[in-house]
Amino acid sequence: MSGAYPPSPWQLRGHLHSSVFLVPLTDVPVDLPPGWRPLRLGRLGVVGTAWVSYRPGGVLAYDELISTLLLRRGWRVLPSITHIWVDSQASRDGGRELWGIPKQLGKLAFAGRTFLAQDDDGPIATGTSAPGIALPWRGPFGFSVVQRLAGQAKLAPVRVRARVGFSRATFAADPDGPLAFLAGRRALLSFSVTHFRMIFGRRRR
Repeated sequence: MSGAYPPSPWQLRGHLHSSVFLVPLTDVPVDLPPGWRPLRLGRLGVVGTAWVSYRPGGVLAYDELISTLLLRRGWRVLPSITHIWVDSQASRDGGRELWGIPKQLGKLAFAGRTFLAQDDDGPIATGTSAPGIALPWRGPFGFSVVQRLAGQAKLAPVRVRARVGFSRATFAADPDGPLAFLAGRRALLSFSVTHFRMIFGRRRR
């Protein structure tokens, strides 16, 4: 699309491979949306990474590496995207302008369940994922992502129908890269969301 991007909501399909880490909050850089604070487990925060391949059949097809941090406001807990790289200019521009998602362009290489991401400054991370125990349902589920946009908290609803299962994964962040706070850390758990159909965002009025 050469910089143009689809209107909200985005209908997407593909596969996602995620790992969850507990990380000292002092190590995680984040631009907090107003009114939101990191979810704390003692001194630790909950960070999630995901390799995502959006396939043809949705409004955009591209690859992505994402890192999120769980935030809370009162009893509500939502993920916020702190770092993200995509190989689509349309995705980058749309994510930034529609939802305040800090997308950057990167070079991503996905070969089956082996993944690599780098940018102009060098390597970011590598990863692998192998299937584990699959859950016996293809469930619809939903959540929201909270970001900072124009100085305000911006919530984007996400609705997904997919197969979900645990996986055996590795995630190796470059110690000199932007995800250095994950370098050398072992994931608490990993899972895959495959053959998903996703609706991201709400229709503008």
